[in-house]
Amino acid sequence: MSAPLLLTFNPGSSSVKIGLFSVGADGAKRIGMGSIDFRHTPLSLHLIDGDKVRDIALKAVVTEDLHEVLDETLNWFATHFTLTDLVSVGHRVVHGGDRFAGAVAITDETLAAIVELVPLAPLHQPQSVRLIRAIRHLRPDLAQSASFDTAFHRTQTDLVRRFALPRRLFDSGVKRYGFHGLSYCFIAGALARQFPLLARSKVIAAHLGSGASLCALSEGASRDTSTGFSTLDGIPMATRCGALDAGVLLYLIEQQGMSTGAIEKLLYEQSGLLGVSGISADSRELATSTRPEAREALELFTFRIAGEAARLATTLGGLDCLVFTAGIGEHQPQIRAAVCERLAWLGIELDGLANTANASVISSVASRVTVLVLATDEEQVIADEAVSILHRQGAMV
Repeated sequence: MSAPLLLTFNPGSSSVKIGLFSVGADGAKRIGMGSIDFRHTPLSLHLIDGDKVRDIALKAVVTEDLHEVLDETLNWFATHFTLTDLVSVGHRVVHGGDRFAGAVAITDETLAAIVELVPLAPLHQPQSVRLIRAIRHLRPDLAQSASFDTAFHRTQTDLVRRFALPRRLFDSGVKRYGFHGLSYCFIAGALARQFPLLARSKVIAAHLGSGASLCALSEGASRDTSTGFSTLDGIPMATRCGALDAGVLLYLIEQQGMSTGAIEKLLYEQSGLLGVSGISADSRELATSTRPEAREALELFTFRIAGEAARLATTLGGLDCLVFTAGIGEHQPQIRAAVCERLAWLGIELDGLANTANASVISSVASRVTVLVLATDEEQVIADEAVSILHRQGAMV
């Protein structure tokens, strides 16, 4: 008898990563993965099956409901895997607000609540809603679940989550939520498995990718994070501005006459590394450029990362371990070195060779703070939470 299968969807604002997992007695094990970038025409499915990598041209076009794209994608997966054994689909949903403190089964009620939160994550939340509805349309027999990026940060105190605004606004939901929670959840688990003593200490994890943030961890729980009410806050990102004086927005509206739509596009799509450099949103491309604007963009990026790490160390009352993760954090030694150089006053010292090799431990033996490079896996967290929900519902034994 073949094992049950589970799909995960991890959407970005213009792309989606797909994971396929086999579910056994020891939990969910990844057996395949794919990705689609909706910005490319014609569309293609980047499919990885073990050692085999394929880029498959898709005939479907992107529509508002994504029915055609998902139908063709599922058919391609079915040619490589036995999708008749598919029992559930798990989704990453960026914003859970105060409504969701953990993963939930998708019902009419929970889907309606997710839709209500779209204004808090206007680029990412609609994509999750479309995917959930598309699966409902194509495979109404399948159980679905939602895993929320904000849920991991619910362990933070109200003091940490509060803005210095009238209390009624906090009570109505204007507060710091934090994001990249699925990534930090995985890192907390990886620390507990690989470095149990460090996992119980004062840790700052830096999730550095096209979206980027930092999180302060103590005893494996989130105590503070760089992102706040929206995914714009904190450090600069590929195309997002990071923390910004609210007076700038007032100036752009009142003096520059910019509409809210134009400001949204500016802050989400035209700022960050792309905006400062005027060259690219890709830190790898900027690292190879000789132009001063590229150098300045990366210097600002690492300067703000180090500054945020110092602030989070204040929340923790010290620092024992710094973890780099996600695409930039895992694969760009020069970014890690620049951040750590600015944090040398905390007692951080890198082993240059280990850092260049992207080793797991990149701090020197003399460093007072252990510096790690750990790969994150948001799809594994989504799969694990989906399996947990199936068990609670009695759908799996």
